[in-house]
Amino acid sequence: MVLNAFRGALGFLTRLPIGHDERTWEAFRRTPEAFPAAGYVVGALLALAFALPVPDPTVAAGFVVWVYLLTGVNHADGLADLGDAAAVHGTPETRRDVMTDTTTGVGAVLALAVTVAALALAGFALAALPLRTAAGIVLASEVGAKCSMAVVARLGEPAHEGMGSQVAGGTRTRALGALAVSLPAALFVVPASAAAVVAALAVALWTRRWANRRLGGISGDVLGATNELSRVMALHAGVIAWTLS
Repeated sequence: MVLNAFRGALGFLTRLPIGHDERTWEAFRRTPEAFPAAGYVVGALLALAFALPVPDPTVAAGFVVWVYLLTGVNHADGLADLGDAAAVHGTPETRRDVMTDTTTGVGAVLALAVTVAALALAGFALAALPLRTAAGIVLASEVGAKCSMAVVARLGEPAHEGMGSQVAGGTRTRALGALAVSLPAALFVVPASAAAVVAALAVALWTRRWANRRLGGISGDVLGATNELSRVMALHAGVIAWTLS
């Protein structure tokens, strides 16, 4: 069960050729601890970008490309949909209708542009740090981002039937299991890694509150946006904490 959940998490959260069958998906959606567990693998792979012997701007650009090559664009698509929903006024139903519209609005473009720019700037800052420090921050940020998805899924109520409803709900105390799995990442390069995990979880609490008020609950798009926003905020928080320490 645990191994299948872990494989399912890698299949759902990355483009790795693993965990795409029904059995692993069922195990994954019932196991919130699998989110941050997969984050360790994703974070370790993403950290490889900072081992390249190239100028810092090239490292930063390569880091952005590597993020989306490894993790795909599904979560970024959720961020775009949330950007469009945030740009309109009206009821939660109106905003949910906007999110399902195939037309890309200014809210989506702005959300993606700001997030990708912030990701590139974080990569540029990380490239100037010692490799172990940069790797620790990237690892903690990715684990924190995946833990944030698990927290939102367990603490949130689905707004409608869909991807979000398949992983949401269940015993809310299981979110504590996801937090426990994330703890080693927070201790890798203290205080930077701890700040990264805390920042990611702060984003989770904010997106859950925003989604409940503006959308009537969470969805797959909310989970995807939580991942993208948590990653960026965690990376910057980790760099700031290391700089000030």
